[in-house]
Amino acid sequence: MGVLSDIPPMSASLHKTVVLLSGGLDSSTVLAVAKRDGFAPYALTFRYGQRHELEVDAARRVAAAQGVIKHLVLDIGLGELGGSALTADIAVPKDRDLASVAKEIPVTYVPARNTIFLSYALACAETLDAGNIHIGVNAQDYSGYPDCRPEYIRAYERMANLATKAAVEGRRALRIHTPLMTLGKRQIIALGISLGVDYAMTTSCYDPAADGRACGRCDACQLRRKGFAEAGVADPTEYADALSPSLTRAP
Repeated sequence: MGVLSDIPPMSASLHKTVVLLSGGLDSSTVLAVAKRDGFAPYALTFRYGQRHELEVDAARRVAAAQGVIKHLVLDIGLGELGGSALTADIAVPKDRDLASVAKEIPVTYVPARNTIFLSYALACAETLDAGNIHIGVNAQDYSGYPDCRPEYIRAYERMANLATKAAVEGRRALRIHTPLMTLGKRQIIALGISLGVDYAMTTSCYDPAADGRACGRCDACQLRRKGFAEAGVADPTEYADALSPSLTRAP
Protein backbone atom coordinates (compact mmCIF):
# COMPACT_ATOMS: atom_id res chain seq x y z
CA MET A 1 0.00 0.00 0.00
CA GLY A 2 2.88 2.40 0.69
CA VAL A 3 2.96 5.41 2.96
CA LEU A 4 0.89 8.56 2.51
CA SER A 5 3.76 10.42 0.85
CA ASP A 6 3.84 7.77 -1.90
CA ILE A 7 0.34 8.71 -3.11
CA PRO A 8 0.52 10.66 -6.41
CA PRO A 9 -0.84 14.23 -6.52
CA MET A 10 -4.56 14.69 -7.09
CA SER A 11 -6.50 17.11 -9.22
CA ALA A 12 -6.40 20.64 -7.81
CA SER A 13 -10.19 20.79 -8.23
CA LEU A 14 -10.60 18.54 -5.20
CA HIS A 15 -9.76 19.71 -1.68
CA LYS A 16 -8.08 17.03 0.37
CA THR A 17 -9.24 16.41 3.93
CA VAL A 18 -8.43 13.95 6.69
CA VAL A 19 -11.63 12.55 8.21
CA LEU A 20 -11.44 11.06 11.68
CA LEU A 21 -13.59 7.96 11.24
CA SER A 22 -14.51 5.90 14.30
CA GLY A 23 -17.16 3.75 12.64
CA GLY A 24 -19.87 5.46 14.65
CA LEU A 25 -22.96 7.35 13.60
CA ASP A 26 -21.46 10.85 13.82
CA SER A 27 -18.15 10.27 12.05
CA SER A 28 -19.85 8.30 9.25
CA THR A 29 -22.18 11.25 8.71
CA VAL A 30 -19.26 13.68 8.70
CA LEU A 31 -17.54 11.64 5.99
CA ALA A 32 -20.67 11.88 3.84
CA VAL A 33 -20.87 15.64 4.46
CA ALA A 34 -17.23 16.08 3.46
CA LYS A 35 -17.87 14.25 0.20
CA ARG A 36 -21.03 16.30 -0.45
CA ASP A 37 -19.06 19.48 0.03
CA GLY A 38 -16.49 18.53 -2.59
CA PHE A 39 -13.66 17.33 -0.38
CA ALA A 40 -11.46 14.38 -1.30
CA PRO A 41 -11.46 12.29 1.90
CA TYR A 42 -8.66 10.32 3.49
CA ALA A 43 -10.03 8.39 6.48
CA LEU A 44 -8.11 7.87 9.71
CA THR A 45 -9.17 5.31 12.34
CA PHE A 46 -7.48 4.31 15.59
CA ARG A 47 -7.11 1.05 17.40
CA TYR A 48 -6.29 2.76 20.68
CA GLY A 49 -6.88 0.07 23.28
CA GLN A 50 -10.67 0.35 23.32
CA ARG A 51 -12.83 -2.46 24.68
CA HIS A 52 -13.66 -4.01 21.31
CA GLU A 53 -12.72 -4.15 17.63
CA LEU A 54 -16.27 -3.67 16.40
CA GLU A 55 -15.85 0.03 15.76
CA VAL A 56 -12.68 -0.54 13.73
CA ASP A 57 -14.52 -3.11 11.61
CA ALA A 58 -17.39 -0.64 11.21
CA ALA A 59 -14.99 2.10 10.13
CA ARG A 60 -13.56 -0.18 7.46
CA ARG A 61 -17.06 -0.93 6.14
CA VAL A 62 -18.03 2.74 6.07
CA ALA A 63 -14.78 3.83 4.42
CA ALA A 64 -15.18 1.22 1.70
CA ALA A 65 -18.86 2.03 1.13
CA GLN A 66 -18.25 5.76 0.88
CA GLY A 67 -15.20 5.40 -1.36
CA VAL A 68 -12.44 7.18 0.54
CA ILE A 69 -9.14 7.65 -1.26
CA LYS A 70 -7.18 5.87 1.45
CA HIS A 71 -8.10 4.50 4.87
CA LEU A 72 -5.43 4.25 7.55
CA VAL A 73 -5.96 2.27 10.76
CA LEU A 74 -3.28 3.19 13.28
CA ASP A 75 -2.39 1.50 16.57
CA ILE A 76 -1.76 3.74 19.57
CA GLY A 77 -1.43 2.68 23.19
CA LEU A 78 -4.03 4.60 25.16
CA GLY A 79 -5.13 1.33 26.73
CA GLU A 80 -1.81 1.17 28.55
CA LEU A 81 -2.65 4.47 30.25
CA GLY A 82 -6.16 3.44 31.35
CA GLY A 83 -8.20 6.09 33.11
CA SER A 84 -11.43 5.43 31.20
CA ALA A 85 -14.20 2.85 31.14
CA LEU A 86 -13.44 2.45 27.43
CA THR A 87 -9.79 1.50 27.97
CA ALA A 88 -9.60 -0.02 31.46
CA ASP A 89 -11.43 -2.45 33.73
CA ILE A 90 -13.98 0.16 34.80
CA ALA A 91 -17.72 -0.45 34.51
CA VAL A 92 -19.50 1.38 31.70
CA PRO A 93 -22.43 3.38 33.16
CA LYS A 94 -25.83 2.03 32.17
CA ASP A 95 -29.40 3.36 32.30
CA ARG A 96 -28.36 6.92 33.11
CA ASP A 97 -30.90 9.72 32.85
CA LEU A 98 -30.15 11.41 29.51
CA ALA A 99 -31.07 14.78 31.00
CA SER A 100 -28.08 14.52 33.30
CA VAL A 101 -25.62 13.06 30.79
CA ALA A 102 -24.07 16.38 29.72
CA LYS A 103 -23.83 17.78 33.26
CA GLU A 104 -20.69 15.87 34.22
CA ILE A 105 -17.64 14.33 32.61
CA PRO A 106 -18.37 10.56 32.61
CA VAL A 107 -15.93 7.71 33.13
CA THR A 108 -16.22 6.91 29.41
CA TYR A 109 -14.15 10.04 28.71
CA VAL A 110 -10.73 8.92 27.44
CA PRO A 111 -8.08 11.37 28.69
CA ALA A 112 -6.80 13.61 25.85
CA ARG A 113 -8.23 11.30 23.17
CA ASN A 114 -9.37 13.96 20.71
CA THR A 115 -6.17 15.94 21.21
CA ILE A 116 -4.17 12.84 20.33
CA PHE A 117 -6.42 11.91 17.41
CA LEU A 118 -6.30 15.44 16.01
CA SER A 119 -2.52 15.45 16.31
CA TYR A 120 -2.28 12.32 14.18
CA ALA A 121 -4.75 13.85 11.72
CA LEU A 122 -2.63 16.99 11.62
CA ALA A 123 0.47 14.94 10.81
CA CYS A 124 -1.44 13.16 8.04
CA ALA A 125 -2.70 16.47 6.66
CA GLU A 126 0.85 17.85 6.54
CA THR A 127 2.09 14.74 4.74
CA LEU A 128 -0.74 14.96 2.20
CA ASP A 129 -0.42 18.75 1.86
CA ALA A 130 -4.08 18.89 2.88
CA GLY A 131 -5.54 21.99 4.46
CA ASN A 132 -8.52 20.35 6.13
CA ILE A 133 -9.53 17.96 8.90
CA HIS A 134 -13.11 16.77 9.49
CA ILE A 135 -14.21 15.54 12.91
CA GLY A 136 -17.66 14.55 14.20
CA VAL A 137 -17.66 16.34 17.55
CA ASN A 138 -21.00 17.58 18.75
CA ALA A 139 -21.84 20.11 21.43
CA GLN A 140 -25.47 19.09 21.99
CA ASP A 141 -25.09 15.35 22.56
CA TYR A 142 -21.44 15.37 23.60
CA SER A 143 -22.03 13.49 26.89
CA GLY A 144 -19.95 15.91 28.92
CA TYR A 145 -16.68 15.40 27.03
CA PRO A 146 -14.51 18.53 27.30
CA ASP A 147 -12.72 17.85 24.00
CA CYS A 148 -15.95 18.03 21.98
CA ARG A 149 -16.67 21.70 22.72
CA PRO A 150 -16.41 24.44 20.07
CA GLU A 151 -13.93 26.44 22.16
CA TYR A 152 -11.63 23.42 22.28
CA ILE A 153 -11.74 22.98 18.50
CA ARG A 154 -11.04 26.68 17.94
CA ALA A 155 -8.09 26.53 20.32
CA TYR A 156 -6.67 23.42 18.64
CA GLU A 157 -7.01 25.00 15.20
CA ARG A 158 -5.11 28.08 16.38
CA MET A 159 -2.37 25.87 17.79
CA ALA A 160 -2.18 23.82 14.58
CA ASN A 161 -1.58 26.94 12.54
CA LEU A 162 1.31 27.86 14.83
CA ALA A 163 2.85 24.40 14.68
CA THR A 164 2.81 23.34 11.03
CA LYS A 165 5.30 24.05 8.29
CA ALA A 166 2.76 25.03 5.64
CA ALA A 167 1.06 27.56 7.92
CA VAL A 168 4.28 29.08 9.23
CA GLU A 169 5.62 29.43 5.69
CA GLY A 170 2.36 31.11 4.65
CA ARG A 171 1.49 28.49 2.02
CA ARG A 172 -1.83 27.46 3.56
CA ALA A 173 -3.72 27.47 6.83
CA LEU A 174 -5.33 24.40 8.32
CA ARG A 175 -9.05 24.35 8.98
CA ILE A 176 -10.85 21.92 11.28
CA HIS A 177 -14.40 21.28 10.07
CA THR A 178 -17.09 20.33 12.61
CA PRO A 179 -20.30 20.18 10.55
CA LEU A 180 -22.27 18.43 13.31
CA MET A 181 -21.29 20.78 16.12
CA THR A 182 -24.71 22.42 16.56
CA LEU A 183 -26.87 19.44 15.57
CA GLY A 184 -28.73 16.99 17.80
CA LYS A 185 -28.83 13.25 17.05
CA ARG A 186 -32.20 13.57 15.32
CA GLN A 187 -30.81 16.18 12.94
CA ILE A 188 -27.60 14.23 12.36
CA ILE A 189 -29.53 11.10 11.43
CA ALA A 190 -31.84 13.03 9.10
CA LEU A 191 -28.81 14.60 7.43
CA GLY A 192 -27.09 11.25 7.02
CA ILE A 193 -30.18 9.61 5.58
CA SER A 194 -30.45 12.43 3.03
CA LEU A 195 -26.84 11.73 2.01
CA GLY A 196 -27.33 7.98 1.73
CA VAL A 197 -25.46 6.91 4.86
CA ASP A 198 -26.15 3.27 5.72
CA TYR A 199 -26.34 3.36 9.50
CA ALA A 200 -26.57 -0.43 9.64
CA MET A 201 -22.82 -0.36 9.00
CA THR A 202 -22.12 1.79 12.05
CA THR A 203 -21.77 1.06 15.75
CA SER A 204 -22.17 3.33 18.77
CA CYS A 205 -22.22 1.04 21.82
CA TYR A 206 -19.61 1.43 24.54
CA ASP A 207 -20.12 -2.07 25.91
CA PRO A 208 -21.45 -4.52 23.31
CA ALA A 209 -22.36 -8.12 24.07
CA ALA A 210 -20.03 -10.98 23.18
CA ASP A 211 -22.04 -11.60 20.01
CA GLY A 212 -21.61 -8.00 18.89
CA ARG A 213 -25.09 -6.74 19.74
CA ALA A 214 -25.30 -3.28 21.28
CA CYS A 215 -26.11 -3.20 24.99
CA GLY A 216 -28.91 -0.65 24.49
CA ARG A 217 -28.30 0.88 27.94
CA CYS A 218 -25.05 2.88 27.84
CA ASP A 219 -25.10 6.63 27.14
CA ALA A 220 -24.16 6.13 23.49
CA CYS A 221 -26.90 3.55 22.89
CA GLN A 222 -29.52 5.69 24.60
CA LEU A 223 -28.60 8.76 22.55
CA ARG A 224 -28.63 6.69 19.36
CA ARG A 225 -32.03 5.15 20.15
CA LYS A 226 -33.50 8.52 21.04
CA GLY A 227 -32.16 10.09 17.85
CA PHE A 228 -33.66 7.45 15.56
CA ALA A 229 -37.00 7.58 17.38
CA GLU A 230 -37.18 11.38 17.15
CA ALA A 231 -36.17 11.30 13.49
CA GLY A 232 -38.94 8.81 12.75
CA VAL A 233 -36.42 6.45 11.17
CA ALA A 234 -36.06 2.75 11.93
CA ASP A 235 -32.93 2.04 13.94
CA PRO A 236 -31.06 -0.84 12.23
CA THR A 237 -29.05 -1.61 15.38
CA GLU A 238 -29.32 -5.04 17.00
CA TYR A 239 -29.67 -4.55 20.75
CA ALA A 240 -29.06 -7.16 23.43
CA ASP A 241 -31.81 -5.94 25.75
CA ALA A 242 -35.48 -6.81 25.45
CA LEU A 243 -36.61 -3.63 23.70
CA SER A 244 -37.08 -3.46 19.96
CA PRO A 245 -35.91 0.04 18.98
CA SER A 246 -35.52 -0.97 15.36
CA LEU A 247 -39.31 -1.08 15.18
CA THR A 248 -39.82 2.10 17.19
CA ARG A 249 -40.78 5.33 15.46
CA ALA A 250 -41.60 8.67 16.95
CA PRO A 251 -45.31 9.47 16.96
